[in-house]
Amino acid sequence: MNGNREYKHLAGKRMLILGMARSGIAAAELAASLGIRAVINDRKTEEEFQGALDCLKKLPVEWRLGEKAEDVLPSCDALLISPGVPIQAPVVRMAQEMGIPVLGELEFAACFAPCDMVALTGTNGKTTTVSLLGHIFESAGRHAIVAGNIGYPMSSAVMEAGEKDMIVCEVSSFQLETTAYFHPSVGAVLNISEDHLNRHGTMENYIALKRHLFDAQQMEDACVLNANDAACLGMRDGQKGKVFLFSRTREVENGAFVRNGMLMLRFNGLEETLCHQDELIIPGPHNLENALAASLMARLSGVCAADIVKGLTTFSGVEHRIEFVREVDTVRYINDSKGTNVDSTIKAVLSMKAPTVLILGGSDKHVSFAPLAEVIKNTAEIRHCVLMGETALQIEQALQAVSYSSVHHVANMQDAVEQARRLSVQGGNVLLSPACASFDMFSDYEERGRIFKQLVLDLK
Repeated sequence: MNGNREYKHLAGKRMLILGMARSGIAAAELAASLGIRAVINDRKTEEEFQGALDCLKKLPVEWRLGEKAEDVLPSCDALLISPGVPIQAPVVRMAQEMGIPVLGELEFAACFAPCDMVALTGTNGKTTTVSLLGHIFESAGRHAIVAGNIGYPMSSAVMEAGEKDMIVCEVSSFQLETTAYFHPSVGAVLNISEDHLNRHGTMENYIALKRHLFDAQQMEDACVLNANDAACLGMRDGQKGKVFLFSRTREVENGAFVRNGMLMLRFNGLEETLCHQDELIIPGPHNLENALAASLMARLSGVCAADIVKGLTTFSGVEHRIEFVREVDTVRYINDSKGTNVDSTIKAVLSMKAPTVLILGGSDKHVSFAPLAEVIKNTAEIRHCVLMGETALQIEQALQAVSYSSVHHVANMQDAVEQARRLSVQGGNVLLSPACASFDMFSDYEERGRIFKQLVLDLK
C-alpha cells in the first residue's frame, strides 16, 4: 500500500486549484472529500465551460473563474497546478516567493492512494504499456485502475480504488516537475528520446525529470530500466530500490529478455518462460519492448507467469496507437495520432510492411526532424509524405536535406485523407503518425485521431 499522507495537514485549509480540465475537476472533488477547501480558478469563465463543471456545484468549492490566479493566490494556503501549467509560470514563481507550497494533481492524489501503485514514464510507449499492464493484472483477477497521463486523473483513481486494487499510473515529464513524495512500488522508464524541449529547455533537464520518478523509492521498491537505451541505463547508479533491466536484443542478469523468440524472465539465476513474440497481437519491435517491460513489472508485483502470458496474448492494443481503422479498396488506414514526437513516428514507420502514404505535421515542439527524415529515406515502404500543420515546412526541409522529394502539402485533415487516398496503391497503407503535437489544429491527439478515423469511415 502506498500509505503516504504528506498533505493531510491541508485539511481545513484553502487550496487554489489552477486549471479546470479533467485533472483539475478531479482534484477539486478529491480535495472536497478530504475536507480541504478547494478554490477553483481558470482563465475561462463558468459560461465558457458549458456545464463541464456542474459536478462541482454540490460540493463545498469556491469558484474564482475568469480571474487572474495571482489575485486569488494570496488568500490560499497551497497551490495545485495542472500538468499544462509550467513551473516557470508567474503564479508559480509568486507562490514560491510567498512560501506557499506548489504541488501537482498527480503528487497530491497519489499521497492518498489506499492501495498499491506502480508507475512508468518514458518518451514513447507509455500508454500502450500501462494499458497492457492493467490488462495483465485484470487477467490475474486483480482489479487494476489505469490512471495518470493516460487521461483518467489520479484523483479519480484514488476515489475509486479499494485496498485490494492496483493503480497503474502513466507519468509524463510535465507531471514529474511537481512531484516530491510520489512513490511507486515498481517504477519504470521505458526509453528516452528528444521531446518537449520547448518546455524543458535541454535534454539534460528532460532526462533528469524522467529519473525523478525513482527519487522517493525505498530499498524494498523496484526500478525497471531499458537496457538498450543509453539514457535509461545511465539511471542505474544511485538508485535506492533494486534495479531490474529489460532488453529485446540481449540477455540480462535480473529482468526480462528474449531468447530464440521467447519472452523470458530471470531473477537470481532462476528463469521462467512466458510466450513466443509471435503470439503478441500488438506489432513492431517497440511493442516487444513494451511487452517485456509490462511482464517484468507485473512479475515484480506478484503476478504469476501463467497470468502474464494470458494477458500478453489477449491484449489487442490501444486507440490512436498504430490502430487499424478500416480497409478501403484494399488499402489499410492506420491511426497513430499518439505519434506526437519523432521517435514515436519512427517506430510506426518501421512497423509498416507494405507501400505506405505517411501523414505528418502538427504543432512545433522545437525538435529536429532530421532523424525521421533519414529513416523515411531508407524505408522503401514510405512512398509519399503528406504534410500539414505549422511544422510542414520544417519537415519538408528535413526531407529535402536527405533527397526525399515525394512531398505533398495540404491544408487540413480532410485534405490529407483525400490526398493520401489518391496517392495510395492497392495492398498498401495510409498511416497517420504526425511526429508532432496536435495543438495547432486540434484540442489534443485524441481529437485528431477521432477526426482522422471518422474521415476514413466516411470514405465511399
